[in-house]
Amino acid sequence: MKLPKTTLILLLLALGLGGFVYFYEIRGASQKQVAIAKGEEIFAFSEDEVKSFRIKTQSQTLKFEQVDSKWQMKEPSDTPASSASVAYLLNLLETGKSDRTFSVPTTQLSEYGLTEPQGAIAITLKNSETHQLILGKPDFNRSFLYALADPPAKSQGKVDVLLVSPDFANAVNRQLSEWKSSETNLNK
Repeated sequence: MKLPKTTLILLLLALGLGGFVYFYEIRGASQKQVAIAKGEEIFAFSEDEVKSFRIKTQSQTLKFEQVDSKWQMKEPSDTPASSASVAYLLNLLETGKSDRTFSVPTTQLSEYGLTEPQGAIAITLKNSETHQLILGKPDFNRSFLYALADPPAKSQGKVDVLLVSPDFANAVNRQLSEWKSSETNLNK
């Protein structure tokens, strides 16, 4: 059986178009998802490099320092810190990624909860370098938080707002007892 010439041409065009759709849409989409999943690192330091950090929330201010390779709470009281709570926060800071970044005029920061943030983390590294992460409101479906990483001291114009994991809010909004070592809590 011999196929007419036009049927053969249409069949080849359909195969070519199907191949194009497969490689461009299906395989390309999976590569785009991998790139999106990787995200952009918020900070480029490791947990080991952190010398001290301060957490300021709307209800409390806490300060932690590493003393003889153990974490010590310095404010509001001088007591051993919970290694689990500190490790959780430091791990988030090291591995945390920003899903998206967009520029916003400084006059609109209040719309994102960044003028009166729910939390701010100030980090000091062993090499005296400092970093800051300011946590604002959750986005419309509560899947991300608006944040500022290392915001400029005085900014005229625009600043970059990040979308970060809501785990950061869980890491900083803890009761004071959760920041203290369990051994300290047992002694009281």
